Amino acid sequence: MMKLFRRIAMVIVIIRAGAGLAQDAAARMEELVQSYVTAKQFMGSVLVSQQGKILLSKGYGSANLEWEIPNSPSTKFRLASVTKQFTAASILLLEERGKLKVEDPVKKYMADAPAAWDKITIFHLLTHTSGIPNFTSFPDYRSTRATPATPESLVARFRNKPLEFQPGEKWNYSNSGYVLLGYLIEKISGQSYAEFVLQNIFNPLGMKDSGYDSNSAIIAHRAAGYTPAVKGPVNAGFVHTTIPFSAGALYSTTEDLLKWEQGLFGGKVLSSASLEKMTAPFKRDYAFGLEVSTNHGYKVIEHDGGTEGFNTQLSYYPDDKLVVAVPQRDRCQARRHCPRGKTCPNFGAQGDHRIA
Repeated sequence: MMKLFRRIAMVIVIIRAGAGLAQDAAARMEELVQSYVTAKQFMGSVLVSQQGKILLSKGYGSANLEWEIPNSPSTKFRLASVTKQFTAASILLLEERGKLKVEDPVKKYMADAPAAWDKITIFHLLTHTSGIPNFTSFPDYRSTRATPATPESLVARFRNKPLEFQPGEKWNYSNSGYVLLGYLIEKISGQSYAEFVLQNIFNPLGMKDSGYDSNSAIIAHRAAGYTPAVKGPVNAGFVHTTIPFSAGALYSTTEDLLKWEQGLFGGKVLSSASLEKMTAPFKRDYAFGLEVSTNHGYKVIEHDGGTEGFNTQLSYYPDDKLVVAVPQRDRCQARRHCPRGKTCPNFGAQGDHRIA
């Protein structure tokens, strides 16, 4: 079965021509989403915008099942690996300011980097081609995910592990690489990752309902996370938000994600040269924190993410300036780079994703 977000996008593609586009598209998308809700396969929010016009923006199901609080366009969801595009944009902002170059070796900014990393560049981290193994697939991940960590202690988890391949030779999804990027952002900018993203991306774009998630802070309108179980949804397993860090710790709403897409692809965040770098795929259709591919003849720039209790998909079709944002809970989304089953490095005891 096609993913919900793919089917939503195809509604637009099919009826993009004709005077009744907006009305017809909204009705058909609403019918489609409701079919998933009725089948208990979807609980979250959906926003679809084309050419700057919102065609659908609505919440479905509960943000909190225990209190029966409904989802809405202003419900805040964990983004998981959709975070990675914000990390990539932060690196490019630092490059524009002359603080780094993506071609620079990591050791230029990390004097104590292990010898095995001598040939690893920032570009390799951005494109998952560094060869650094994914720490969320380590055997001790489940026993350590609830313990607070610093960026330095996270890096220590994988810094002395053997490389899986020589930098640039192959592609393998690595949360470790994006944690290392966050570590470099902090070291080079002199700010915390959370502060850098807030001051340089969220605030300028007016993304007032986005931020770095916290296990202790009171965050208004934040959704609770759930995972599937035989008798119905259960509360998701606990992960301390310092663990996903710059690989997956941000939260947002569908409304704010629209602001992000419009800002990023509207030239409000990066220069045209930087945006071109960010969206140029290297291996396996992966660019900088984004996948760039073709769907039914249409170019799509996107990323999904999964963590305990949450799955999010954010897609942009540049030909139509079409944005599809679908944060959700209570179902497992498959990725090309994340095979499902007991051997999946992002698979937990209750079927919960990690930071994929």
